[in-house]
Amino acid sequence: MKESKKKIVIVGGGIAGLAAGIYGRMAGYEVDIYEKNPIAGGQCMGWNRKSCHIDNCIHWLTGTKKGTALREVWETVGALEKDTKFVGGDSFYTSITGGKRVTLWKNLERTEEELLRLSPEDETEIKKFIEHVKYATACEMPVEKPMDAMGIRDYIRMGASMADISKVMKEYGSIDLQEMAGRFRHPALQTLFTDYLPKEYVAYSFLVSYATIASGNGEIPKGGSLAMANRMVKRFRQLGGNLYCSTPVVRILIENKKAVGIETEEKKVSADYVISAVDTMEMFDHLLGKANMDARWRNCYADTEKYPLFSAVQAAFVADRGAYEEQGTIFFDCSPFTVGGKKIDRVSIKSYEYEPEFAPAGKVVLQINIPQFDREYLYWEGLPREEYERQKKEAVRAIEERLCIQFPGLRGHMEFLDCWTPVTYERYCNAYHGAYMSFITKKGVKSFRVKGMIKGIKNLYIASQWIMAPGGLPVAVTAGKFAVWRIARKEKRVLP
Repeated sequence: MKESKKKIVIVGGGIAGLAAGIYGRMAGYEVDIYEKNPIAGGQCMGWNRKSCHIDNCIHWLTGTKKGTALREVWETVGALEKDTKFVGGDSFYTSITGGKRVTLWKNLERTEEELLRLSPEDETEIKKFIEHVKYATACEMPVEKPMDAMGIRDYIRMGASMADISKVMKEYGSIDLQEMAGRFRHPALQTLFTDYLPKEYVAYSFLVSYATIASGNGEIPKGGSLAMANRMVKRFRQLGGNLYCSTPVVRILIENKKAVGIETEEKKVSADYVISAVDTMEMFDHLLGKANMDARWRNCYADTEKYPLFSAVQAAFVADRGAYEEQGTIFFDCSPFTVGGKKIDRVSIKSYEYEPEFAPAGKVVLQINIPQFDREYLYWEGLPREEYERQKKEAVRAIEERLCIQFPGLRGHMEFLDCWTPVTYERYCNAYHGAYMSFITKKGVKSFRVKGMIKGIKNLYIASQWIMAPGGLPVAVTAGKFAVWRIARKEKRVLP
């Protein structure tokens, strides 16, 4: 590593910030990361309650298949290692509707057989769906350089490697999941395809997600989210980077339309380059000022109809293993109740039986997820503190009762661990409206993507899942890499 006297300061120690820090050190820059929380990782996080571990983030990690370009990035930043073990079951999820149970298995042939057995009258749509999931396995994120920096040869190579994706886009790129579900006759299949992602999502996103699981490119690394973030912290420090936790940044310093450093609550830190790796609304609202937000950002944040955001109310329990023997994620109907001002009649439960160390011997952690959107965030955010806590407790009671109705063996054999809402994500991660992904890509709406820079401010770069829909961990890690790629290119340096 050839050392440079130049310094990069990174605001935010989530996955994007850690990735930027690692690539910055590999490029020979001095790098400091400032993180407001006691530990780094951002929303890729987990915590302990009552001798149990609650995992907040990874449902599956895109880019786990050896030989893929994204796997190489994950290994470069230390998130995955050559011998990383992966855990998890043999399915994507299970949907129970009207007593009918149907599963999307990792094995596509098994899925096809089960769906056809349930609904022979949907044979044409079932076979079409399976065929296009197979096509979607060709989808890979560009990770070498930002798409705006790609030349004609780059696009030709990408097009050749992902030729089948055009077939997926042609069939499912102009409809949303609700319309896709409407192509099926059986009500259990209609519900199946609107369970996992918001029904407003463009349908091809769902096929790509399922294809990632089915192809073996979307596994769960053992230890979950916190363990993965900690591996990245270890890698950054081994490379000589400086990580300052419990040190919130109050502003990015701009002089003569150029970023020159940051200011914490205690000091100013000079830098040749600044990378903002925080929630972008936090960046515009507090670190820079909204005067620096251009029309593209403003319009997307303002139009929650075209660019909605989603979060969740989640609750975790620990149960006796003999009382709950299901595996994976299961969606099921329940009697209606209200959460965040929204009527709920369907919930999901995920078992962490594949991580026995997450709970004491003979126990298993169960996690419940209830989707919430912009409107529900505003509801929670507007509640007085006492009422907020009361409604959280009421939601937990309602959830527990419905779990015991659906799975009677749980009654008397489960204990509450924790509950968190969209406001929790905002409080701990500065997540705008509690969102843990970027803008939803809806049919007929241009997918959100911007360059990782602020017009009119030099030497300031953005490393955030927010720069490209739908966000998430793959966008975050590549955004971190690309921020340093832009700096290195500016200085005519080659990024390792």
